[in-house]
Amino acid sequence: MSHHRITGVYSAAATPLTADNTPDLALFTDHCRQLLAEGCHGVALLGTTGEANSFSGAERRTILEAAVKAGIPADRLLPGTGVVAIPETVELTRHALSLGVTKVVMLPPFYYKGVSDDGLFAAYSQVLEKVADTRLQVILYHIPQVSGIPLSVPLIGRLIAAFPETVVGIKESAGDFNNMQAIIAAHPGFSVLAGADPLLLPLMKAGGAGCITATSNLVADSLRTIYDHVHDEARAADVEAAQARINAYRTLSNSYVQIPTIKAMVGLKTGNSAWKRTRAPLMPLNGADYAALAESYAKLS
Repeated sequence: MSHHRITGVYSAAATPLTADNTPDLALFTDHCRQLLAEGCHGVALLGTTGEANSFSGAERRTILEAAVKAGIPADRLLPGTGVVAIPETVELTRHALSLGVTKVVMLPPFYYKGVSDDGLFAAYSQVLEKVADTRLQVILYHIPQVSGIPLSVPLIGRLIAAFPETVVGIKESAGDFNNMQAIIAAHPGFSVLAGADPLLLPLMKAGGAGCITATSNLVADSLRTIYDHVHDEARAADVEAAQARINAYRTLSNSYVQIPTIKAMVGLKTGNSAWKRTRAPLMPLNGADYAALAESYAKLS
């Protein structure tokens, strides 16, 4: 996989909140350290699981600054910088670069629906031309079930052709393995990263580059086992066991609203109930659901 510019297991990190509903920077940076210790190659902060679009630009900058200040290596951070307005995407991307963070995950502008590939190409092009920094590496973010904006294989090709040193990968979170295979086939060397944990193993076998997933907040070690040993026949049983464990955690997290459930599960894992907090419009699990989740989680653990 040396031909891929970005490879590995990255956690779509959840963002803890304080009692006054502001980002809990100390708890977040502790979480980042733990994710790296458990096997993540890096932390993809301020994405969907991180509730990024519920935070202001100033809060997003503060969270990233806290991670760097806490000693999380800049080259192991992949912040989300794509927002609705092009100038703000430019600002967040430049801010990341100013901290030495050169890899970002970038949503397309997602408010207006039904936009053309020409419009999306123009939007991404304007961002990259305004940032104008040769250090920058962009992972496109394809999550049409949430954003409402699909990134087509031809559009990806246009962006690669126009910015070959910058547009180097995609987080494919549609859960469509056929689409992942199509991107790999059309664009050899382009880093395709699974956004759904159960697809890491088949994607790696198909020539993918790794993953950026929510369940890595809980079972990063198992994801790393798959990444490290997917092609090692002697470790096939370990890989299959790791995938089964990942699937069990993923299934449980999807039994309720996913992001509040992931956060509640991190709280159960760490013994810190502060993780149950979410920012509106997301709401924490109610008492009955949390009790049922805790019972099921204990059986997994």
